[in-house]
Amino acid sequence: MTLPEKFRIRVITLSDRAYRGTYADLSGPVVIKYVKYAMSAAGWEYVIRHDILPDDEDALRAALTESPSPDLIITTGGTGIGPRDITPDVVRPLLTKEIPGIMEQIRVKYGTKNPKALLSRGIAGTIGNTLIYTLPGSVKAVHEYMAEIVRTLEHTFYMLYGIDTHGKRQ
Repeated sequence: MTLPEKFRIRVITLSDRAYRGTYADLSGPVVIKYVKYAMSAAGWEYVIRHDILPDDEDALRAALTESPSPDLIITTGGTGIGPRDITPDVVRPLLTKEIPGIMEQIRVKYGTKNPKALLSRGIAGTIGNTLIYTLPGSVKAVHEYMAEIVRTLEHTFYMLYGIDTHGKRQ
């Protein structure tokens, strides 16, 4: 397999209030900033689609199963334990493979300074050839998660596409 000529990336903000326009989506633009950095650093072409959805299982499931599938989906919001926090519950059954290590590491790293970080139920994995990360909705948490995710993103795509990079500088 080869990497896509142009990566299709989808950033989804899940927030009833942002969806209704009660307040501006602040976390989605932060995700986009980090994704642009990572893709540019890898020298890859990309296109980003950003959507704001309500905290609704059907809306999220429909977005995640749209065709054609993007190469990367990053969601922000809905990973807590509140009654409207549904993101991991919708994503997990769709996963082909879960990648627990990165989210566990982020929770532990930032949870030592802020125990509330340990309450995030964010997950990472693949849905077919789509890489997916589910992040909390707070801007501070998005900075923390994305700082870690971008460090492994290039290698993760190589692994996903079965490209052997052993012995090559990354």
